[in-house]
Amino acid sequence: MPEPPRPADYFHLHLLVFIFGFTAILGRLVSISAPALVVWRTGLAAAGMGLILFFGKKSTLRPVVPLVLTGVLVAAHWLLFFGSARVSNVSVCLAGLSTGTLWTALLEPLLHRRRFSGLEVLLGLWVMAGLYLIFLFEFDHAFGLLLSVISAGLSALFSILNVGFTRRFEPEQVTYNEMLGAVGFSVAVLGPLHGWLSPGEPLRFWPSAADWLWVLLLAGVCTVYAYQASVRLLRKFSAFTLNLTINLEPVYGIVLAWLIFGQAEHMQPGFYAGALLILSAVVAYPLLKGRAAKRAVQA
Repeated sequence: MPEPPRPADYFHLHLLVFIFGFTAILGRLVSISAPALVVWRTGLAAAGMGLILFFGKKSTLRPVVPLVLTGVLVAAHWLLFFGSARVSNVSVCLAGLSTGTLWTALLEPLLHRRRFSGLEVLLGLWVMAGLYLIFLFEFDHAFGLLLSVISAGLSALFSILNVGFTRRFEPEQVTYNEMLGAVGFSVAVLGPLHGWLSPGEPLRFWPSAADWLWVLLLAGVCTVYAYQASVRLLRKFSAFTLNLTINLEPVYGIVLAWLIFGQAEHMQPGFYAGALLILSAVVAYPLLKGRAAKRAVQA
């Protein structure tokens, strides 16, 4: 049986979501191409996690094939995520990522062979309604929004797979192997994806002196620490609960983006109405789930 979450676990989860909300901003701050950024992020994270495993002697550095293959999904998610932030802006990118709730509500029952939850599907559609509002008012960013929605689906998929992996492997081993797969895939698609996401722009692979701070923060804090910590929390939270809480990432990220980038992140009122609708689903879920649980006990 999974260990029940404590209040400190919920606080930790929200701290991780805040960190995740900062990743799209880091992706905008660096001058190198989005695919190149993913190569550096995953490569440095794999090296850092490998050193932790080697000196901590927690587990072997020998690759585990299912984990390495899941790393391909992680890399594809980040490639589309940073690509979305580049072709649109941080706010649109993070808003599209909120469809992870609906993706999880649909994929988790299929992969775990359990019944669909009406509440989870309803909240997923609720999030989609917010996304539709955003799409209506920000049609110029449709391509970036599409990339972000697909990215959210990939995120939901590897989160669900990681729930099973955490029962068999240590979170550090999961992170190390998935980063190995991620960096290999990122290198393989570096050229073609750059041409697709940044047509006409030169491929900038090597970070500048100013870029290194952001790249190291992305690899160290946002990946080595935050990614493996989120994998560990999957021992206590379901993939749906994790992805629903991650819907707060746009709230944190949009506020940070507005403070950092100013007018470039200014959106029409319909965008904020849609974002508010998405946030309301996050707040409503624990209340509705608690009420449903009480009714089940009383029945």
